Amino acid sequence: MRRRNLTSRLFRSINLDLSIMKHRAKTVALLISAVLALTACGGGGGADSPAAGANASWMDVAADGTSTISSSRLGTALSSLPVESLSAAEQASLAYMREEEKLAHDVYAYLNTLWGASLPIFNNIAASEATHAAAVLTLLQRYSLADPAATTAAGQFANPTLQSLYAQLTASGALSLVDALKVGAEIEEVDIVDLQAALVYVDNQDIRAVYGNLLKGSRNHLRAFVLALQQQGVVYTPQYLTPADYQAIVGTSIEAG
Repeated sequence: MRRRNLTSRLFRSINLDLSIMKHRAKTVALLISAVLALTACGGGGGADSPAAGANASWMDVAADGTSTISSSRLGTALSSLPVESLSAAEQASLAYMREEEKLAHDVYAYLNTLWGASLPIFNNIAASEATHAAAVLTLLQRYSLADPAATTAAGQFANPTLQSLYAQLTASGALSLVDALKVGAEIEEVDIVDLQAALVYVDNQDIRAVYGNLLKGSRNHLRAFVLALQQQGVVYTPQYLTPADYQAIVGTSIEAG
């Protein structure tokens, strides 16, 4: 019940007014393409954005699934995409996603202080999440938006729901190594669900491109945590993804960059 409540609180905190999108010049074809993009997100290797083919070189993927976004290559790629007008929903999404990626980094960095001697996964994926958060920051700067994480220290968040979630996740992860690995898998599930939801209403090419890479990274990280749990003799049960969507991810190989 705790996990379900956390999910509903997360989604309520975004509180994005989708009616704003009626004021944008959208077409039926764009909405259809967004839905198709979400369908592809469930498994491995699907196209996550209109420019998915060009995105491949942005991300470096290690054998263990650690997925790191290159800031220099990202900057070069974004320079070829237009700076489009932003809806209020898109602005709110960027601010929230910036802190959600920071949450993943900060939780993993903390768990590494507890369990890093046993497994390197928390340190490796924390480093990766830092590049994911930096990718969203690049978008905030590109659109001259305020960075909600500009002055917050590790474990601190402007969003009160994320602040509460950080406390609960770190407390759960401190119980045992298995609990810490489960926390990692839960975080990646939430990231996947949130990014998929955002791609329904986000239409700016550059944001969709970055979110597509973040999705790929989260799928790879979920695979890594599930594998680590299997090596501990534990079968992970998804908390947020449907069983079908979960199996479509963990039942496929790590996605290359």
